[in-house]
Amino acid sequence: MPFLSEISLRSLPDTNYLQSIPSFKDGIQLRLKSNVTFFVGENGSGKSTLLEGIAERCGFSLRGGNRNHNLNTGYAFEGYESALANQLDLSWTPRRINNGFFMRAESFFNFASYIDELAIEDSRILNAYGGRSLHKQSHGESFLSLFNNQFESGIYILDEPEAALSPSRILAFMSVIHELDQSGRAQFLIATHSPMLICYPGATIYEFDERGINETTYQDTEHFSLTKSFLNNPALYLRHLMNDLD
Repeated sequence: MPFLSEISLRSLPDTNYLQSIPSFKDGIQLRLKSNVTFFVGENGSGKSTLLEGIAERCGFSLRGGNRNHNLNTGYAFEGYESALANQLDLSWTPRRINNGFFMRAESFFNFASYIDELAIEDSRILNAYGGRSLHKQSHGESFLSLFNNQFESGIYILDEPEAALSPSRILAFMSVIHELDQSGRAQFLIATHSPMLICYPGATIYEFDERGINETTYQDTEHFSLTKSFLNNPALYLRHLMNDLD
């Protein structure tokens, strides 16, 4: 059983930004039935906004990190709070857990800089990230260093973790997920555009669109079907695209 079993929204805050997200219009009532849950949808569909609210409710820093990185200050997050967090209800089975990590690909550079600042006073902190500065590793290496060294037990909330990963490293990441999933030590909530990642066996997939938030299968997502169709006949798609441009 997943640690976090249900996510619900009591009422939608009266902000222009949140009111304009179609997937939130009928509220939120999600059951998490497996240790791995994916949120899919177009940019602006609300999946990252919901992840952010969950992360804040779990006590994680909005710039990325665990509960020890709990000051949402500095860089682009000075004084920033999730507009959705206070309206969310999280149900835990059998009890709330405090371990885990929130990673947002768009602010990973800033998080790596924050870790470097801490390492100036105590270099041992780098042991938790592969033994060297995340900035001294390639983008893909630094992501996998985080996954391999930080992910042990708890709830892991990840916003587009595939952003810096090649296809082979996406497979390596799926292996990390599988090991922790099978051990029962971890739960993953992941917003993604990756047609490879959502094929993870047994995962629950929620699609965010104008109809709301609904459970689906990877075969029925546009991410998968469009990618598969394109790779089966790229010349056809490119010919139409180029003709449209001409």
